Amino acid sequence: MLTENLVNKLLVKNFLTLIFACFLFLFLNGQNVNISEGNVFDGEPYIAVNPQNSKHILVAWMGWVPYNYIAIKTRVSFDGGQTWSNTAFIPHENSADQSADPSMDFDTDGNVFLAYIDYSKVLDTGFVYVRKSVDGGLSWGAPVKVIDASSDGEHRPIDRPWMSIDRSGGIYDGAIYITTMSPKVFGPLPPPYHPYFIRSLNGGADFETWHYLDTLNWLAGSYIPQPMPTNCVSADGTFYAVYPSYVYSQNPLAQFIIASSEYAGNNFAYHTVFSSAEGITDTLVKAGYLLRSDPVNSEHLVFFYLGLTYGDIDVFMRESYDKGVTWSDEIRLNDDPVGNKRIQDLLWADFDIDGDLIVSWRDRRNGTDTTYETASEIWGTFRKKNTSDFTDNFKISDEIVAYDTILASSGNDFMCIKLVNDTLNAVWGDTRNGKLNIWFEQKTIDGTILNVKQLSSEEIPKIEIFPNPFVFEINIKAKDIRRVVIFNQEGQQIFVSQNYLNKIKLNFLPPGSYYIKIITSSGNYTEKIIKTSD
Repeated sequence: MLTENLVNKLLVKNFLTLIFACFLFLFLNGQNVNISEGNVFDGEPYIAVNPQNSKHILVAWMGWVPYNYIAIKTRVSFDGGQTWSNTAFIPHENSADQSADPSMDFDTDGNVFLAYIDYSKVLDTGFVYVRKSVDGGLSWGAPVKVIDASSDGEHRPIDRPWMSIDRSGGIYDGAIYITTMSPKVFGPLPPPYHPYFIRSLNGGADFETWHYLDTLNWLAGSYIPQPMPTNCVSADGTFYAVYPSYVYSQNPLAQFIIASSEYAGNNFAYHTVFSSAEGITDTLVKAGYLLRSDPVNSEHLVFFYLGLTYGDIDVFMRESYDKGVTWSDEIRLNDDPVGNKRIQDLLWADFDIDGDLIVSWRDRRNGTDTTYETASEIWGTFRKKNTSDFTDNFKISDEIVAYDTILASSGNDFMCIKLVNDTLNAVWGDTRNGKLNIWFEQKTIDGTILNVKQLSSEEIPKIEIFPNPFVFEINIKAKDIRRVVIFNQEGQQIFVSQNYLNKIKLNFLPPGSYYIKIITSSGNYTEKIIKTSD
């Protein structure tokens, strides 16, 4: 999540940039590409590839939108990244809201779903929403509420909604699963803490009542305020989620617990992934963890995490070949010298449809000191299916990036990769331009750069809309208007003009709040407008 303090800090730091910046489109060969080009902040990107069409790629991220603060933005390509759609902005449900934490997945029919949160820190309110796109991500349907901040008393269970969809072809094919946890943004929350589980069995038309994912003898406990579940669905349709736990009566050590259900969450089985007396205490480290299922072997699960086995923070994995009942010893994935006091974090991983596995992380082996606050790069390693050895580590990013204090704040806790036909598609945030922007790399696993383009330029055009509130009509003062679109609160288009307009009669609208999107030759602009009674 992104705090208000961070927003204010970023606004001050980038005020002149926000007003005057004008970015050029760059077509780069052999370099990472800034796909967001945001003037203030872009964070926590998520990439999805249609499993039925590898040329169909989507990217979603948290980005600054004038007068709307942080919102979710998306872009889509249908030709493997050669060309990209305009940036779509997901409107807030309430004017006081901010958005965060996007994740996406496809169903077997090619529909794509976007999960995210809208929240107001001031009002202590918020929701997890899911939107569906039937046109591949060009436009998004009305938001469907998954869970709200008041669902479980003071626990506010709306943070980090990871989503996975059953594409097994079985009886629960199309089931959509969401897991969440309590957030930090609302301040100290009372224990005990729980991971949450919510499902939809009707294609996202609505979501059923939430449940705790943990249970008696497998509780998350009262000492881990954010027991984030990481989830996936195996090739046979089994749902899995791993969450952290520390309850002394269950285990004198902290542990990761895996919950699994072959019946869409109607009941769960529980096992321990591993236990440890060591914990990461550095609050700056982005210490996420991830569960993945092998698409060619439904018995095979892999869990990735950060650990202190060798005295500094390394990337590890454990795997199970019996559906999570037993797990291997840990395998260290970063191959820099053991115990060199260099911190690794921001891990992610993905299987392709053949069972090949790739893992990535933010790496500091070439930094100048032993702290989090040193220069970093993005590195990775690859393992071919039916083999036991990973390749030597290789660089994904093209340059080492100096540390920036923005990285100490929320909103940059995850990166994301997708492996498709031995081609890596990676998105992450770094600060090489003095702002947190999203960078994209597409390359084969042998290091060959493929189809690298800049995907967007988030220029901020100078536009005036008046009066606002209005009664009958609004006036628009702007240059080179190409199109004007007005949305209702549900995100549905209710007015579209393909021509230049500087005056729009809206007397047909009932009183209420709307969003107007103005598309110009130099960028897009979205603002909330309010129609009052006659």
